[in-house]
Amino acid sequence: MERIGLIAGNRRFPIVFAQAARKARQPVVAIAIKGETSRQLARLVEKVYWLSLKDFDRLFDIFQSEGITRVVMAGQISPFRLFSREVRESRSLQKLLAAMKDRKANTIFSSIAGQMEKAGIQLIDSTTFLQDQIPGVGVLTRRQPTAEEWADVRFGYELAKKIADLDIGLTIGVKNKAVVGVEALEGTDNLIRRAGRIARGNLVVIKVGRTGQDMRFDIPVVGLQTVKTLVKAGASCLAMESGTTLILDRQEVIRLADARGIALVAVKAVNKNP
Repeated sequence: MERIGLIAGNRRFPIVFAQAARKARQPVVAIAIKGETSRQLARLVEKVYWLSLKDFDRLFDIFQSEGITRVVMAGQISPFRLFSREVRESRSLQKLLAAMKDRKANTIFSSIAGQMEKAGIQLIDSTTFLQDQIPGVGVLTRRQPTAEEWADVRFGYELAKKIADLDIGLTIGVKNKAVVGVEALEGTDNLIRRAGRIARGNLVVIKVGRTGQDMRFDIPVVGLQTVKTLVKAGASCLAMESGTTLILDRQEVIRLADARGIALVAVKAVNKNP
């Protein structure tokens, strides 16, 4: 069987992908990022190469030497590293960044995908083997959103889509039809914490994809850590977009939300109203 490549960032996404690939009997060769990727990954893939960000150029050579032509990108790199010394001192990364019109997430990932294509490497859908973790429309938890929470979801959905399409972030926090937080480079968990401090309870979080979301990279992801952060922030409802949001460890996520009384709902991507 043809082997598949994995560019593995931080947290659970690369692990869950590797587990699903193994279940599908798909051999995986991974490139892991020092200081980001979990060491657990090594037990789940055929081979793993550990690189620093400054070793960006080696990524192409490794995949070519391994005969890898299809690659999945899973997991993030901590946003602060975009401004780190290792990036500033990497000539290849500085050249790549200098050629970009801006440093929005979609711009960066699209540029990387373009570089890979030039090297004969195809970046493929990051939800490969994980389609069962993408929810359809409906309430996922035992608790239904209240009328007030639905009103906040309806209010916030359109705004969240506009912010996502501007490539600012994919998540917003709402309370009583007021936007109390917008995600930027800090990531979803930090946005939830910040919005929770302002809302002081009954926070509604809305997470969406961009219009025409490129499923190869930077897709909306929800996991156990997301729900734990919602609990600590005093959030009562999380609305996510159906068809584009990946729920890692889906059953465990729903069980934890049920135990903490948080409503999880997937809303229709093509409709302004849930």
